[in-house]
Amino acid sequence: MITIAFSRGRLLKEATYIFNKAGYNINNILKNTRKLIFEYPDVGIKAMVVRPTDVPAYVEYGAADCGIVGKDTLLEERYDLYEPLDLRIGKCKLIVAAPNGYKSDSSKSLRVATKYPTIANDYFSKKGINVEIVKLYGSVELAPIVGLSDVIVDLTASGETLKKNKLESINVISNITARLVVNRVSMKVKSKEIKEFIDKLKKVRPD
Repeated sequence: MITIAFSRGRLLKEATYIFNKAGYNINNILKNTRKLIFEYPDVGIKAMVVRPTDVPAYVEYGAADCGIVGKDTLLEERYDLYEPLDLRIGKCKLIVAAPNGYKSDSSKSLRVATKYPTIANDYFSKKGINVEIVKLYGSVELAPIVGLSDVIVDLTASGETLKKNKLESINVISNITARLVVNRVSMKVKSKEIKEFIDKLKKVRPD
């Protein structure tokens, strides 16, 4: 049996759809919001539903064999995992956004609000821009509106939230999708099962 850590939230619905197409009927995972562990002995899967940012830790430390998580989390945390498959779901962009009409001022340090301090630091360092990072855990769009930051680094899918808050994308850092990650020991011990599992998902992922 393969144990898989799923990201709670929007990604769970898209992942469930792909799993069903691959022959793994796990629909009831969407119906019970309080239950965290689900077993599907008929298809050889045990599923756990956790916070997206916790998925890599569950996989790296062996609590799960595999996990489904956004590339943004992997870029930020940098866990020691195999990343064999881009599932091509959960598509969005990691961007730098600023208030409409924003003009940069190279004479002063740029203050950046974000949930992704590592990514933001790396991005601006490569551009030779001196930044002060403000780590936030939610409502990042609010930061430039109230003067907490000059710009933000955040995810956007449709851009609607940016528009509602009179913000605009000024740079795309990376295109983000969900990835399948695998524990290094599990890849050896359960090699046959996991490779078959990966092949099935590969055939049904979106173009």
